[in-house]
Amino acid sequence: MKYVSTRSKITPVNSAEAILQGLAADGGLFVPEKIPKASIEEIGQLGGKTYEQRAAWLLGKFLTDYTEDELGECTELAYNWFDVPARVPVMILIQDPNNPIAPVGAMELWHGPTSAFKDVALQMLPHLMRMALQKVGETKQILILVATSGDTGKAALAGFADVPQTKIMVFYPDDGVSKMQKLQMITQPGDNVNVTAVRGNFDDAQNGVKKIFGDKKIRDELDKLGVKLSSANSINWGRLVPQIAYYFSGYVELIQSKQITLGDKINICVPTGNFGNILAAYYALKMGLPVKKLICASNDNNVLTEFFATGIYNRNRKFFKTISPSMDILISSNLERLLYHESGNDFRLVNRYMSELNSVGKYTVDKKIKTRLDKIFHGEYVTEDETRDYIKRIYGSFKYLMDTHTAVAVCALSKYRGKTKDLIPVLCASTASPYKFTGAVLTALEQNIDGLDNFAQIKRLNDMTNFKVPKNLLALSKAKILHEDVCDKDEMAQRVLDFAAK
Repeated sequence: MKYVSTRSKITPVNSAEAILQGLAADGGLFVPEKIPKASIEEIGQLGGKTYEQRAAWLLGKFLTDYTEDELGECTELAYNWFDVPARVPVMILIQDPNNPIAPVGAMELWHGPTSAFKDVALQMLPHLMRMALQKVGETKQILILVATSGDTGKAALAGFADVPQTKIMVFYPDDGVSKMQKLQMITQPGDNVNVTAVRGNFDDAQNGVKKIFGDKKIRDELDKLGVKLSSANSINWGRLVPQIAYYFSGYVELIQSKQITLGDKINICVPTGNFGNILAAYYALKMGLPVKKLICASNDNNVLTEFFATGIYNRNRKFFKTISPSMDILISSNLERLLYHESGNDFRLVNRYMSELNSVGKYTVDKKIKTRLDKIFHGEYVTEDETRDYIKRIYGSFKYLMDTHTAVAVCALSKYRGKTKDLIPVLCASTASPYKFTGAVLTALEQNIDGLDNFAQIKRLNDMTNFKVPKNLLALSKAKILHEDVCDKDEMAQRVLDFAAK
């Protein structure tokens, strides 16, 4: 399997090279030359396998320059940190008790060491990268550069801390993440880690990182220091590909819980900002997973909802800080990969769209692409009040506790079902532990949080619901703050050079 860029005709590279580079030299994203297929028979055979084995099977479809034993080792090392045997369990909810043919499977992606869905990929990526360094004979140090809206940063830090031949630097928006997300990052130990806040929002941090990747002068300076850049954001193919596996696993879990039979179509609903998580579901669909519709759930930063409704992507809008901060994004980087595939691999067209987005802040896809997207995607957005209402509603009906991002997805699903009357079973991505957003969850449950710090809020929520608290979050109460750096967005490049030189 070879990988090409979304923006120009480059010499194809193998997966190890794509993972190490992170971003193509032309600024595009690496995509597979062709999407491999998975037969119904293969999907059925996943039922008797562990999550690790399911993931290794999926990775083997895309990372063909890795051996079966190497992928098996990667998955075992990545997922032995998870706190449940199933790794990615699916909890069955029936949204409407009078309609038993419409189950919702809440696919819990947050049982890893940082209690968010990013763990599923970012506990894997360091092992894939470590092996890739050996495969290509790279002797330089790799500097992992990350922009985060909250969860990616901590998951990447936890995965790469003290990994040989690597450094990792994470930029996050100052005052743009939850208090628990911030605490997770600024207490991260490791001799090879740096965490820096950026004055601005996530798009400022993400644009800054992209500019650094595209700046030849900076790359030359780093080269003199014996350092090469790579990424742990979902712009890196090695970060995205492990996420495809859990959609296949979730489908099999629905079979095993007797909600569907092999071959039945399902819908998938995903809360997303940067579009990576739902793009992984798109790849699963294209591989042959029986999926009817992908429901793209957004919060008040509803640029994706408008895009799927109109075909116009327009980032020129008011930016909202919400109670689902990991979705507070106006530039959805992974949408570029979708446009490449649905345009028939037309890199010139994709390059034009991305140039327009950079220069005027918007682009409009042609009618052919819009028609193709309409067959696959449905976009919905959810307000702050609706998010709180669904946390309360689902807990009241099922005693199931959701975080704010998962609540966005479940509410968006409800809106979709109300509009379309499409009541087939749904796999819904549950992306974070509710204890990462205790203030918002307690407020939704009509609890007074005045005077309560993060850990008092955790105790209040646990006393109220008896919902299990992740040990990693409790441990933060005694963690030492190690990172207090803050910079302006135009200072990011120099901070990277300073860190690389240490």
